[in-house]
Amino acid sequence: MRLFSTVAWICGILSVAIIIVGVIALLLGTNPFGIRHEVNYFHVANSFLLLGILCVLAGQGCRQK
Repeated sequence: MRLFSTVAWICGILSVAIIIVGVIALLLGTNPFGIRHEVNYFHVANSFLLLGILCVLAGQGCRQK
């Protein structure tokens, strides 16, 4: 249960960091990591947010047993 919570927090923090990098890349018009389109940052961040949500739900499911 603690593992799911920790992974959820890590995924949330990573997704926020990736969103910030994507916004900076959009505003400055640069390619910080060689990624050409800013939307790719948001696709990756979306995946991490979904993984975090999955971990939260899995942790709640383990507590109900």
